[in-house]
Amino acid sequence: MVSLNGKRFLIVGGSSGIGLELVRRLKDSGAEVVVWSRNLSEELQQLGVDHAEMDVTRDFADQGAGVPERLDGLAYCPGSINLRPFARLTDDDFRDEYELNVLGAVRTLRTCLPALTHGDGASVVMFSTVAAQTGMGFHASIGAAKGAVEGLGKSLAAELAPKNVRVNMVAPSVTDTPLASKLLATDKKREASAERHPLKRVGEPADMAAAAEYLLSPDSGWMTGQVLRVDGGMSSIRG
Repeated sequence: MVSLNGKRFLIVGGSSGIGLELVRRLKDSGAEVVVWSRNLSEELQQLGVDHAEMDVTRDFADQGAGVPERLDGLAYCPGSINLRPFARLTDDDFRDEYELNVLGAVRTLRTCLPALTHGDGASVVMFSTVAAQTGMGFHASIGAAKGAVEGLGKSLAAELAPKNVRVNMVAPSVTDTPLASKLLATDKKREASAERHPLKRVGEPADMAAAAEYLLSPDSGWMTGQVLRVDGGMSSIRG
C-alpha cells in the first residue's frame, strides 16, 4: 500500500462499523480524514478527525457542513438492513431505502464534485451488497436500492473518467457491524450465517475497509466502474 500522506478524504457514515474502520486505516496510512455522520461516536472522537453532523436524508443546505476545497477521495458508507417478506414491505420501506442509499449518495456527490474534480485524480467509493447481484429472499427493498447504487456508480464512472475521477463500489455480504447485530445476535445465528458462505465465516469490518482503502488509493489507479464483491465467495461459488 502506498503512503497516503498529504491526501485528504471525506468519509460519510464514518462513526461506526465499516466506515469507522476505514477512517482508522486511512489515518494509519497518513491521510487527513473528514467525517460526516449523524452522530459523533466515542470511538470516532478518540481518533481526532474533523467531524460534521450530517443527515444525508435531509437537504444539505439546511445543515451547513463545510466541504474541503480539495478532496482526493470520498467514501459513501451509509447502509441499511431491512429484511422482510415482500408482502410486508410498504412503499415507505422502499422509499426509505432509496433515500438513504441512493439519494443520500447523490446529494453528497453533487455537493462534493467541485472538490473532487481538480484534475490530479480522485476516487469515489460507494457500498452495494451481495444481494444486488445474487437474488436472496427477504432482500427486495435493500436489493433494489443497492442495485440502483451500482447503476449510479457505473454511470458516474463513465461521466467522470475524463475529469480523472474514478468511481468504484464494494459489495459485502453480512458483516459483523452494529447494523447487522440482530442477524448475528446469538452463536447459533452467527454459525448459521457463517455456514452459508463458502469461506465459512461472516465478514469483518476490516475486510470491507481494506477493499475500500485500496479503491481510494493510487494502487487502484487503473480501476473504475467496478464492483468488488467482498462476500466470502457468496456471489460466485458454492462451498
